[in-house]
Amino acid sequence: MTDTTASSPGWELDDALLARIAARAPGYDRDGRFCTEDLAELRDAGYLRVGVPVGSGGAGLGLRDTARIQRRLAAAAPATALGLGMHQVWVQAGRAVGARGESFLQIVTDAAAADRLLAFGVSEAGNDAVLFDSTTRAESDGAGGWRFTGRKSTVSLAPAWDLLSVFGRDDSDPAAPVLVHGFVERQQPGHRALGDWDTLGMRATRSDATELDGVHVPADRIVRVLPVGPSADPLVFGIFAAFELLVAAVYAGIAERALALAVEGVGRRTALDGTPRSSDPDVRRALADAQGAVDAVVLQIDALTRDVDDLVDHGPRWFPLLVGTKARSVDTAAHVVDEAMRVVGGGAYRAGAELARLARDVRAGQYHPSSRDSAARTIAAALLGPVPAPH
Repeated sequence: MTDTTASSPGWELDDALLARIAARAPGYDRDGRFCTEDLAELRDAGYLRVGVPVGSGGAGLGLRDTARIQRRLAAAAPATALGLGMHQVWVQAGRAVGARGESFLQIVTDAAAADRLLAFGVSEAGNDAVLFDSTTRAESDGAGGWRFTGRKSTVSLAPAWDLLSVFGRDDSDPAAPVLVHGFVERQQPGHRALGDWDTLGMRATRSDATELDGVHVPADRIVRVLPVGPSADPLVFGIFAAFELLVAAVYAGIAERALALAVEGVGRRTALDGTPRSSDPDVRRALADAQGAVDAVVLQIDALTRDVDDLVDHGPRWFPLLVGTKARSVDTAAHVVDEAMRVVGGGAYRAGAELARLARDVRAGQYHPSSRDSAARTIAAALLGPVPAPH
């Protein structure tokens, strides 16, 4: 099938490398093991530097081409794509911030240029506000740095990150609390992964919860201090745009792979009278509808990633567009995987079947911000205004 979103990037995933990654995916999933070999090969191939400017040793790819790469990687190994995609989120957030005239994420570009792995320490149990508030405590050291104490519930790449982004809330001025964002070096004491990642799917991400016990981030690794609450700051936009669209790309890649497996599967089956399963009108309709749904989300992702790269100003429409695209991509992927399982038949239900693994991996999408409900609230607020406070 021709990729209608291709834009001739300066870096590409090698087919032989993708085949090796795909071959390792079942073992990582079975053992709940981090994708160590995938990371090593991708690092050697320059994957961590794809979004770094050419003059700094990278391929200079923007969000559009990175999303297309993530779709291909996800079709081979969803968990590898999702986990290592967190690095790409930071790199593309840095590009978005830089393109909009700010330099405070240069630390991200420099780290990626040195093939250092970046991860997110944002998620907290019960914190539906995500980037707009935190249950982690941030305390100033009096010299421009902060110490962070709290638990991050999901830290992708926990066994392997080199720099971990952390943020927490400083309430030293109760009238004006702030959120502090910075990066922890792995060798810095005061952080501990809990090794608790035992999940239904996306097992190779090893997104272990991580305890922060007064971990110190000096002034030169603090990147932003923002007020608590919703913000249109370039940091928030850069993270949201890259995260929502690159996560959407991973689930679009899962949907594309599920559809390809469905086509292969029905092509091998025949009825008792010798009629090919692929001639069944119900199967044909199901797969045609699935293809249409996949095309729709792939083109949405492509259009919005291009708009981020081209500095298109959607104004207040940006956030509804971003969260809506992510939520639709996840829902579409889940539907397509379910349809693929149905038309392929009972063989897809076996534990070792690739479709069965995709059926487990795709369920993780509902837990990444923004959830379907959160996305709907954002879109409704853009249409109807905020819900009035009760009298």
